[in-house]
Amino acid sequence: MLLERIVPLPENKEPLRLADVPLPSPAPGEVLIRVSACGVCHTELDEIEGRTPPPRLPVIPGHQAVGVVAGIGRGVKNHAEGDRVGAAWIFSACGKCAYCLEGNDNLCPGFRATGRDSDGGYAEYMTIGGDYAFPIPGALSDAEAAPMLCAGAIGYRSLRLARLGDGQNLGLTGFGASGHLVLKMAHYLYPKSGIYVFARSASERGFAKGLGAVWAGDTEDRPPQKLDAIIDTTPAWKPVVEALTSLNPGGRLVINAIRKEDADKDYLLRLDYPSHLWMEKEIKSVANVSSRDVSEFLLLAAAAGIKPQVEEYPLEDANRALLELKAGEIKGAKVLRI
Repeated sequence: MLLERIVPLPENKEPLRLADVPLPSPAPGEVLIRVSACGVCHTELDEIEGRTPPPRLPVIPGHQAVGVVAGIGRGVKNHAEGDRVGAAWIFSACGKCAYCLEGNDNLCPGFRATGRDSDGGYAEYMTIGGDYAFPIPGALSDAEAAPMLCAGAIGYRSLRLARLGDGQNLGLTGFGASGHLVLKMAHYLYPKSGIYVFARSASERGFAKGLGAVWAGDTEDRPPQKLDAIIDTTPAWKPVVEALTSLNPGGRLVINAIRKEDADKDYLLRLDYPSHLWMEKEIKSVANVSSRDVSEFLLLAAAAGIKPQVEEYPLEDANRALLELKAGEIKGAKVLRI
């Protein structure tokens, strides 16, 4: 599925075009993956609408791809043909800068993203560096593993950055692919903590409570008690401002989004220092995802039995999946079956 031009959604009903392209060949250090499943992420909307535009067009989107190694480039030592692997948002990093050396290759100045800076997984085949093809635990099916590579891994990073202590209360704003996985891992890592969910739709709130949230309300609702940390997974500014009101003194808001849409940017004019930022509240952004996050989270998910709720689509229905995501029709994670 090719992205050939930047277009607004939902005005454009078919932002991607199904096409035949040449079979890619792995360069030295790369592997060729025969893709079986690829998750659909809000970041694809950001690419299509130009908030994080690809440096070249056309490009094949998709950065939550699972498949088997079908070819190996010269110099690859850590994979063999037939290995089941996944490709995440991190396509490559320099490996030499201070950020890479300390395990934060997500902050590398040379960071390249799968499906934006290179062709991704909305396809039958793709290539990626052998060091960024992650082994998939046997406990996860292909469709279950796909959302783990971004929604799960970046949710894991967000939860680490929230610095939650067991017994402290966690809030989640938005409850799509990443939010429902964060709830599951928070229950596992912090069993004494209460999880509070802010979501705009009644179905999302019901979904959250069914997964164990102690409370679920609308974006502007106030929880029964203040929260120690809140993770925002929405594309909008309004939940950011509203979440700050619900934080305890010294609380931390972690914003898990590559870009924010502009539709409600005027909401920032309502930012009020005494109620939103006073008392040493913190705001922390999440940038990309590191290779360590992906590896650690896949192992955690397998050990804890964490699995996403998935809705599957054939590859040729990628446009329908993207438009439903844009419209907020979300319950768990959307996955393309190749």
